[in-house]
Amino acid sequence: MAAPNIVNVTTITGKTSGVAIGASNTTIVSNSAASGKVFKVNTLIVSNIDGTNAADVTVEFFDNASTAYKILNTVSVPADASLVVISKETAIYLEENDLIRAVASAAGDLEAVVSYEEIS
Repeated sequence: MAAPNIVNVTTITGKTSGVAIGASNTTIVSNSAASGKVFKVNTLIVSNIDGTNAADVTVEFFDNASTAYKILNTVSVPADASLVVISKETAIYLEENDLIRAVASAAGDLEAVVSYEEIS
């Protein structure tokens, strides 16, 4: 099924989720191949929960789950600080089979919170 025309939507469901970002690719949000939905990612915040050390984060958008495009590339998040990666002004739409992944320079240091709308 194709992603819906967002002019003629029937449902918009707000979602928020959190995930610990590992030292290998960690999926932050994923729109499955046959969802029949468009996801509008409004906010993505990465926080460093390590009280002492900075950690780097790389965030990528995957188009059709195959081609990666960098949103951030090895950006340092200071200890006990947060970084706004996506905001309302820079919202990203995920069509079917698109996703956003992140990877941290150190496991256990970074967490992500994402707020998005499922549109169908």
